[in-house]
Amino acid sequence: MTRVAAIDIGTNSTRLLVADVAGGRVNVVKSGLLTTRLGQGSSGGCLLPGAMARTVDAVAGFFASARRMGVSGVMAAATSAVRDACNRDDFLALLKNRTGLEARVLSGEEEARLSYGGALSGLDADPLTTAVADVGGGSTELVWREGAHLRCRSVNAGAVRMTASAAGGEEIAAVLRPVLEEARRGGIRSLIGVGGTATTCAAIDLGLYRYDPALTHGYVLTGQRITEILNLLRSLTLAGRKKVPGLQPERADIIVAGVTILRQVVAGLGLDRLRVSEADILFGLALEQVENL
Repeated sequence: MTRVAAIDIGTNSTRLLVADVAGGRVNVVKSGLLTTRLGQGSSGGCLLPGAMARTVDAVAGFFASARRMGVSGVMAAATSAVRDACNRDDFLALLKNRTGLEARVLSGEEEARLSYGGALSGLDADPLTTAVADVGGGSTELVWREGAHLRCRSVNAGAVRMTASAAGGEEIAAVLRPVLEEARRGGIRSLIGVGGTATTCAAIDLGLYRYDPALTHGYVLTGQRITEILNLLRSLTLAGRKKVPGLQPERADIIVAGVTILRQVVAGLGLDRLRVSEADILFGLALEQVENL
């Protein structure tokens, strides 16, 4: 068994996983999440100084915590916000100077593949007929298998990005449609949803006043319930959304766009439900790290 740590530097949040990995299984030792909003105000342009500073602070804290736990290695990976930023090198240099970490900037396809591997490690699913959708802050990844080939697609439609551009349902559907039509032709019969939007929807449906990943992992969300949750959230003010059980107040301003994306993915694939997985890109990063040690 090997203990490793992975840090996910996302558009909306920065997350930590410390895990013991053996035989392709990931056993969580410690996890953490801070809403850092690295992509705030960037709209695919440049990262703002304040956003970079608070994200580097979060990574530094997670890195120190992981090292105290005796990990064999720490991998930091950045996704959409850094990938698309005009000043990504400035951010990476700031992070390295502060922590010594050289963050890996994932391509959209790499992000999709790692999310897929993480999700399938945590749930029993048929890899030949199951797709994995990761609705993030800056992008949405969709992965499925066609025979021996893994199809990895990334679309610049994430909860933060779509909120910033004030995109409505029709605009979001148009952005996602080409990839969803391609995936639908691949014979997909089931869907796993990972990422904060999917887990938040499960927590809302469960009415959780205190978040419990043991309850959200494997939870089945029907398309009808996703639509009902979306309609509820749309009917509320920002202040009202912050009071919804299961919804973290820090996510209240972007949740409508996120759930809109999730609903479009389910409907666009011609499915009526998805299973929520707590095993996601962080699990994929942990597995890959052990393979490379």
